[in-house]
Order: sequence, then structure tokens, then C-alpha cells
Amino acid sequence: MKSEATILAATPSRTTDFVALAKPRLNLLVVVSSMAGYAMGGGDTHDVWRMIAVALGTGLVAGGASAFNQVIERESDGKMQRTRLRPMPDRRVSVRDALLLASVLSIAGLATLAIAANVLSALVALVTLASYTVVYTPLKRMSSFATVVGAIPGALPPVIGWAAAQDALSRGAWVLFGIVFLWQLPHFLAISWIHREDYARAGLPMLSVIELDGRSIVR
Repeated sequence: MKSEATILAATPSRTTDFVALAKPRLNLLVVVSSMAGYAMGGGDTHDVWRMIAVALGTGLVAGGASAFNQVIERESDGKMQRTRLRPMPDRRVSVRDALLLASVLSIAGLATLAIAANVLSALVALVTLASYTVVYTPLKRMSSFATVVGAIPGALPPVIGWAAAQDALSRGAWVLFGIVFLWQLPHFLAISWIHREDYARAGLPMLSVIELDGRSIVR
């Protein structure tokens, strides 16, 4: 089975590169979890246009966050086998163009949520965007604790949906947040173990890199 990098290398194009920056396949899970939060929060599932707006807004913000992330991590991505052929480390897209794309996607997503749903859902999406790009991404180069911090923005999409449905963050929203937060930790740690050599090559202090016996990851 061909990797993402192999496919992109075989079919390079401007459109393909911009799509790759937004990571639509990965962010589909973000959209699905936000819609689950919307439904569990009692949102009107008969209001198709509102549901589309919530899904679109969440997906655009997630795409913007992914693009910002790839700009920030372009040097470390270039050192890892599985990411070295992404548009940024391969220099197929300029930093300026990538930042422009990230900004447009993020602003469009936040505006869609604020206008079509409510301001609260847009604020939760903004916290998700900021915690992912400003806190988690830089922290990856400094501490293995970044894995825990990164689970916070990863667990907020269902809260976006809940906020869009209720215009409030009641206990149910935080229960969903907790479930997704806890699920991500073994998921991230398993990925870091599989790709530990890549992370070491990039100088990222993942737990799998600083504790080679894997005991902490298993625990």
C-alpha cells in the first residue's frame, strides 16, 4: 500500500499540495466527532443547512490548524521518512502561501460557526486552533508532555458540536471531552512507538525516544 508521501510525489500539483496541507482525510474524523457532539447535545438534526454549516466550519478550522502545523514543523518533517515529501519540507509551497491558506481556512471556519451556529461554538473552535498551533506544536520540540497537551485540542471537536447545539457547555460536553481525551493517549503513544526512529531523527523528545525500553508507553 502506497504511503501519503509516495502518492503526493507521484502526482505533484498545486491543488494537490494545498489539499495536502489541509489534511482532509484526517480531519474528516474531526468533523465526524463534532457532528456526534452536535447530535448528543440535542441539536436539530432536521435542520440540514445548520448541520452542514457546523461540519463545514469545523472542517475549515481543522484544515487551517493542519496547515499552520505543517508550516511550523517543516524542518522536522523534512527529517522524517514518513513526512519528508510533504509540500512544506519538499519546498513545493512557500511559507507565505501556506500561511495565507491556513489563515483563510481558519477565518472562514470561525466565521461560518459564528454566523450559522453561535459565537460559543466559534470560540471553542478558536481555543482548539490556538491550543494546537500555539501551544502543542511548539511544545513537541521541548517535552514528551506535549502528547498530553495535544490531546486537549484533539478532544475539543465534539465540544464544538455540543456548543453549536445548546449554546452552552453543560456537563455532557465535558464528558465527551474526557472520553476523547483519554482515548487519544494510547493512540498517540502507539503511533510514537511505531515511528520512534523517525521522531528520534527529527529530534522530537517523544516518550518512545527518551525511554527506549517502552515500559512507560506500555503502562
